[in-house]
Amino acid sequence: MVYLRRSHERGPSDLGWLQSRHTFSFGNYHDPDHRGVSVLRVINDDQVRPGAGFATHSHQDMEIISYVKQGTIKHKDSMGNVEVLPAGEFQLMSAGTGVTHSEYNPSDAEALSFLQIWIQPAELGVAPGYQQKFFGRNKGLTSIVSPDGRDGTLHIHQDAYLYQLRLDRGLTEQHTLDTGRTGYVHVISGSLGVNEHLLEAGDGIGLSDIAVIRFDTQETTEALFFDLP
Repeated sequence: MVYLRRSHERGPSDLGWLQSRHTFSFGNYHDPDHRGVSVLRVINDDQVRPGAGFATHSHQDMEIISYVKQGTIKHKDSMGNVEVLPAGEFQLMSAGTGVTHSEYNPSDAEALSFLQIWIQPAELGVAPGYQQKFFGRNKGLTSIVSPDGRDGTLHIHQDAYLYQLRLDRGLTEQHTLDTGRTGYVHVISGSLGVNEHLLEAGDGIGLSDIAVIRFDTQETTEALFFDLP
C-alpha cells in the first residue's frame, strides 16, 4: 500500500506570528481523509516570526518530537527544563500524565522553522520526560529515536523508530521493513526518490506491505524516515 501526501495538499494555517502546513488533520484544519499513518498523528511544518512563540500550554499522553530546521527554540516546561534547541537538534518530550511548556523564537531578527511531530504512545499515563540531542550530519540513515534508547538514541514509549536521512547526488540508501510494519518518509529539503516515487521538499509517503524501501537523489537532500508498527 502507498499513501502519497504532496506538500501543496497540506492544510495551511496563518496566525500572523505563525505560519504552518499540516500534513495531517490538526487544530482548525480538519481533514477526515488525512488523520495520520499508523501511530504517527502529526507533522506540522511551523515557521515562527522573531520574538514570537507558543505561550505555556499543556499536553498529555503523547510523544512529541521537534526538529529545528532554521533558527532556535527557547523551551521551558513544568519538569524544570529550560533549554535552547538550535538548528539541527532533536527534542523528544513524553507528555505522559501531563506537562506544560512554552516554545519561543528568542531571535529579534531570524525566523524559526521547525517540524513538530506527534506519535501516539503504546502506554498511557507514563511519567513525563524530556530528551534533547544533536546527532551530527552524517550521510545515509542515522538512528534518532527508538523504543529502547539503543546506541544513544532518544527513548520513545512506542514501538517506533525515527531516522534522519541525508544524501548527496548519486548516493543511495535502503531500509528493510519487517512484516506488518509501515514506513513513512517526510522530505525536509531537496528531492528524493523513494522506490518508484519522486518526492520534493514537504512531500510525504507512507509505504506498507513492502519489504525494502530504497532512497536515491540527484541533489543534496534531507528527510525523516519513520519505521512504524
